[in-house]
Amino acid sequence: MIRYALACEHEHPFEGWFGASNDYDDQQANGQLQCPTCGSTAVRKQIMAPAVSGTKAQLGPDGPPPQGREMMMQAAQAMRQHVEDHFDYVGDAFAREARAIHEGKSEERPIYGEASGVEVKKLLEDGVPVAALPPRAPAKKDVN
Repeated sequence: MIRYALACEHEHPFEGWFGASNDYDDQQANGQLQCPTCGSTAVRKQIMAPAVSGTKAQLGPDGPPPQGREMMMQAAQAMRQHVEDHFDYVGDAFAREARAIHEGKSEERPIYGEASGVEVKKLLEDGVPVAALPPRAPAKKDVN
């Protein structure tokens, strides 16, 4: 997995994880990258220092510490699984249903589904609390 520091046209910073270096280029060209804060698809890479491993002298007697990236990926997948197991899936009616719940016109309950960047931006502007789910982990066969 490759991690890139990204930002949208409104300078909202966020991270993106990609299975291979050309995945960013493909997803960006297809308009599949989206700012989790405002929904903008005008996303670009930020300057980022490479991760460099320490020397053996810096490692403890038990070797290197657990890999933070792997722990983050596991946590993200656990969160996604929790949402899929315990929230109501409302499909592409997400924006409409989230707004109805927020306005008290629909039963209060946790939901998830799909929404366009424009819909997400409008929900956030109107004070409706929404957040993007982390993407599903790529299949082992798709990771180089």
